[in-house]
Amino acid sequence: MLLNLEGVSKAFKGLKAVNSVSTRLEEGKILGLIGPNGAGKTTLFNLITGVYPPTEGKIFFDGKDITSVAPHARCWMGIARTFQLVRPLPELSVLDNAAIGRVYGRDPIRNRSKAEKASYETLEMVGLAARASEKAKSLTLVDRKRLELARALAAKPKLLLLDELLAGLNPSEVLTSMALIQSIRDMGITIIMVEHLVKAVFGIADQIVVLSAGELIAEGTPAEIACNESVIDAYLGRSLHA
Repeated sequence: MLLNLEGVSKAFKGLKAVNSVSTRLEEGKILGLIGPNGAGKTTLFNLITGVYPPTEGKIFFDGKDITSVAPHARCWMGIARTFQLVRPLPELSVLDNAAIGRVYGRDPIRNRSKAEKASYETLEMVGLAARASEKAKSLTLVDRKRLELARALAAKPKLLLLDELLAGLNPSEVLTSMALIQSIRDMGITIIMVEHLVKAVFGIADQIVVLSAGELIAEGTPAEIACNESVIDAYLGRSLHA
């Protein structure tokens, strides 16, 4: 089991943003994390990556207790993420932005030319190789999202957390990104994705976890979640079945 959350909670001034969440994720799977705004999805990401320490519970990664491990050490162990609000280093080139992940991630490359070569290959994967020499500030939203993904991939993660990667994309771009996510999984990288595009998540996820008001209200396959009355009432509504 690559990731195991045991009764994880996070309280801010007494308010529990995440309340006793337990789930397990096998290596090589895609987990879709869904729920209404304020459900605790990003807080859970921050707990997994070490931005916040849990108020209660334990987090295990690759067989090790990482509950108290610092964020940078989790990156070295193989946990990487993207952010909903992408913030590349604007004055650096696209290649240099990606190379940061290769220099500071798992199994880091300290030699600049070797790091750039490896990072260029990552840019090719996400479709940004042609813009490698351009400054990051020149990129469109779609390409900034691709760069965010490239930087995370360059860190050589075992577990990749994607926060609203599909938000703001048109239908064609969504389909292209879904295929890319599946290809990343096929490389052996385990993925957790937070998305509000439910049909996209259901189209590629192996496992779905649903949060509402900080609590895990359902977990299962996409087919099981789509028919779960509690989830339909709390989040999906009836449109998914239309």
